[in-house]
Amino acid sequence: MNLLPPLVADLSDDDLLALYTDGVRSPWLRVNFVTTLDGSASAAGTTGSLGGADDLRVFDLLRRVADVVLVAAGTVRDEGYGPMVLHDADVAWRRTRGMPDHPVFAIVSGSLSLDPASPVFTRAPIRPVVLTSATGAASSRAEALSAVADVVPCSTTDPKAADVRAVLDALVARGLGAVHCEGGPTLLGALVAADLVDELTLTIDPTLEGGSGPRIARGSSPDLRRMRPVHVLRGAGDVLLTRSVRAR
Repeated sequence: MNLLPPLVADLSDDDLLALYTDGVRSPWLRVNFVTTLDGSASAAGTTGSLGGADDLRVFDLLRRVADVVLVAAGTVRDEGYGPMVLHDADVAWRRTRGMPDHPVFAIVSGSLSLDPASPVFTRAPIRPVVLTSATGAASSRAEALSAVADVVPCSTTDPKAADVRAVLDALVARGLGAVHCEGGPTLLGALVAADLVDELTLTIDPTLEGGSGPRIARGSSPDLRRMRPVHVLRGAGDVLLTRSVRAR
């Protein structure tokens, strides 16, 4: 009896896209993370050694179908993000469907501790969006960033904080309804607390980190957010790729 899930390697890109887009509506917030078996969202401070090639393949396909890739500024710095540029095959796929060549890169930053000279901005194929607080949007840092990105205030009750609901509203107002969020834990924690997560695609690396790595979500949410499993796939090295959507 084989109880193992199907292999990613046995599925075409079209097969995978069909699995990952089934039931998706607009607007839709998908969150993508990787974790070890014992719940660490990183190893040696980053996610680079977790997941493997099949996780990266699915990761690229999820970006392919996104209108916007949403990331917290700390994750951009910690993971060494460059400009949001897709592979040629992804660009060709998007062109046949009338989509822009690349998704918009949207960065959440309350403090605006971002370098306008970074390739994230200077080599971006599409002008990025920086979502910040009302206080941040009125600062001198915002003025410098405005030369290379759209700086959008997203405060509600606290002018010193960017509210995640206002962040998503701002993206949807720009026609960016397919939101693909890549972290980090504090941003996911805020999205969970606000009950905004429609989907979690979680890769489980079959390793034990045994250290002080963070959870995939950090924050304060008094309520459980019930999700429904949709599929589990198996990657090389027995990595598990799971997809769960909001239980309705």
